[in-house]
Order: sequence, then C-alpha cells, then structure tokens
Amino acid sequence: MNETHTHKPSIIGFLCTWCSYTGADLAGTARMKIPAEFRVIRVMCSGRIDPLFVLKAFLKGADGVMMMGCHPGDCHYQKGNYNARRRYVTLNNILDTLGLEKDRVGLWWVSASEAPRFKQVTTDFADTVQKLGPNPLREEIYL
Repeated sequence: MNETHTHKPSIIGFLCTWCSYTGADLAGTARMKIPAEFRVIRVMCSGRIDPLFVLKAFLKGADGVMMMGCHPGDCHYQKGNYNARRRYVTLNNILDTLGLEKDRVGLWWVSASEAPRFKQVTTDFADTVQKLGPNPLREEIYL
C-alpha cells in the first residue's frame, strides 16, 4: 500500500494564547472533532513565533506546521500578528531553500469565538499535509 495513504501526518500548531488557543479550547468544549495528529504549542503572541521554531519542528519530524494568531488589528500586543506575517514570508523563502513544499506551513487568523473556523482550518490543513506525504527531511535526518 502507498505510504502516503497509510501515513498519519504529524502536525504542530503554534497558537497565540489570546485568540487561537482560546478558539481551540472552545472547539474542544463544543466537542468538535479536530485531527488527532494535531499538537498544540501555546505562545503568548503569534508575533513570538520565530522561524527557527518552525524549522526545529520539521527537523524533529513534523510533517506540517500551523501558525495561528489574532486577526490583524485585534492583537493584544498591537502589532504582533503583523510581525508574524512578515516572519511567515521569510519562512517560505527558507523552506524553498530546504526543498520543503510551502504548503507544509500555514498562517491563519482565528479569534477566540471562531471554534468552527479553527476546526475547518485544522481539518483542511491535515488533508493537505496528508496528500503531500511524509516530511522529506525526516528520511535525511533519521538515516
């Protein structure tokens, strides 16, 4: 059988504590199903997500990484999500250099009241990563 179809992707989510993490919590209390492969790392602000955090997740074997924060203009730290957006663009250039598909990383704005949106973006991203297959860096690192 094809490994792409049997492989369960490992997905890391960096979620801002004020909006996205609270949206994830609301999705959980509402018993919405999110992909079981999704693991959360809570950060104070999406602007705090260093591209090195994302690269380290890939080097440790993650197949996909999600970055989530407050909607632009709603950041508790005024400009944190704008910093996250700039870092995301930089990160895409780094992924190109490493030979990783850009679709393995995504940036979304999810507020505390958007549990259905949280469910939808995590499910869609898990499907995308499933189609991409295992992280190609995994083989290089673990061989």
